[in-house]
Amino acid sequence: MLLEQDAPALPAEKADPAFRADVLKGFADTRRRAIPARWFYDKAGSELFEEITGLPEYYPTRVETALLAKHSVEVGEIAGPGRAVVEFGSGSSVKTPHLLRSVNPAVYVPIDISGDFLRESAAALAADFPGLKVEPVEADFMHPIDLPLSVGALPKLGFFPGSTIGNMIARTSVDLLRAMRESLGVGSLLLIGMDRVKDPEILERAYDDAAGVTARFNLNLLHRINRELGGTIPVEAFRHRAIWNDLYARIEMHLEAIRDVTFTIEGASFSMARGETIHTENSHKYGQRDARLLLRAGGWTPLREWTDPDDMFALILAGAHPLRTAP
Repeated sequence: MLLEQDAPALPAEKADPAFRADVLKGFADTRRRAIPARWFYDKAGSELFEEITGLPEYYPTRVETALLAKHSVEVGEIAGPGRAVVEFGSGSSVKTPHLLRSVNPAVYVPIDISGDFLRESAAALAADFPGLKVEPVEADFMHPIDLPLSVGALPKLGFFPGSTIGNMIARTSVDLLRAMRESLGVGSLLLIGMDRVKDPEILERAYDDAAGVTARFNLNLLHRINRELGGTIPVEAFRHRAIWNDLYARIEMHLEAIRDVTFTIEGASFSMARGETIHTENSHKYGQRDARLLLRAGGWTPLREWTDPDDMFALILAGAHPLRTAP
C-alpha cells in the first residue's frame, strides 16, 4: 500500500466538489476552523480506522461486537426472516456477520462513501455468505438514498453500528435519522450503536492511543487535501489532539499547528498561527434518556435496548412508525 503522502495526486476535476467546498469553507472561517469528519474516509483513512478498531484503548468496537454476538438472535426474532439489511457507513462490515446469521435476510445493502473500500469489503462478505445477495451502494448516507431495485418492497432493517451518530451535533443527527427513515420507509427497523458517557480518561485514551494510529488517521486528512486539492500544507507542522468537552459531552479531535504556517489549497492562501487548530471530529456520548430523545426526534421509536455490564456502550433497536400530525 502507498503511504498517504506518496499517493498520486488526483486531477482537480476528479476531486469531490463537496469535499472541495467543505475544506475551503473550513479553512476560511478563522473564528472556528472545522472540516466535517466524513472526509476522513478515503481509502487510506478507512484502512487506518479499521486499525484503530483493533487497538486495546479503543473499547467501542470490542464492546459493541460482544453485544451483537450476545443479542443478535433477539434482534432476529423481533425482525423476522426475509428482510433487507441496509448498513449505513458499512466500512469493513466486520460486525455485520453476527447480524446476518441471526436475521437471515433476503438481501444485504452496504452503503459507504469510500467506494474502493466498500467494494472490497462487500466482495469479502459475499464470499462468506455465498447464498446472500449483496448489493453495495456508494453514496453519502447523510441524505435519503434510492435503494437497489432488488430491495423493492421488502421489509427493511437498518444497521448503523459504531456510534457514528455521535460524530454529529444534535441537529445534524436528527436530520440523518430522518433521512434514514425516509430511505427505509415506515414499518422498518433500525439497529443503532451509541456510546455512553463515561470517565474522561478512558475516552481520551481511546481517541489518543499510545501507538499513534489515531494521530495518523487525523493527519491523513491533510495528506488527502494535498493529494486531491493540490494543497501545500506542511503536514509535519501539525499535531493530533483529543480533548474531552464536558459541556457538550463529547470528545473533540483537532489538528493543532505547532508553528506559524502558511499554505495554499487550489491556489487560495491560508495561514495559521502556532496553537491554532482545525476541528476535525466530534464524538458525542449519550446517557440512556438522551439517546432515546434523539431517536424519537428523528422519527424512530425505541423498542429494545442492550448494554454491557459496565454500561460502556448500548445497542438500541427502534421502529419507524407513522409520524403523528397535529389535530
